Amino acid sequence: MSQLSVNIMGQPYTLSCKEGEEAALQEAVKYLDGKMSSIRDAGKIRGNDRIAVIAALGIAAELLATKSPVGPLADLTVSEVNQQIAAMHDVLDEALAAQEALF
Repeated sequence: MSQLSVNIMGQPYTLSCKEGEEAALQEAVKYLDGKMSSIRDAGKIRGNDRIAVIAALGIAAELLATKSPVGPLADLTVSEVNQQIAAMHDVLDEALAAQEALF
């Protein structure tokens, strides 16, 4: 195993990976950082944990769209998937706002 120091949205992380897989992990970090930074910069979502969840949903939707030719996202374009994700943002925002109002 090798250790790799990376930054995601300005936060340092030390990650472990198998020898020879450092480049793939760096590419994954770069992709995730781009997704999370884009969500943060849009200004609608606050909090790194919420940004991470939305980024994970987007990446999962992309993965499912490429893996399953008959799945729920198979017939959607990237734009339509992004619209679905935006709708998820709205639902998550409403649910979290209601929860935050209780505290």
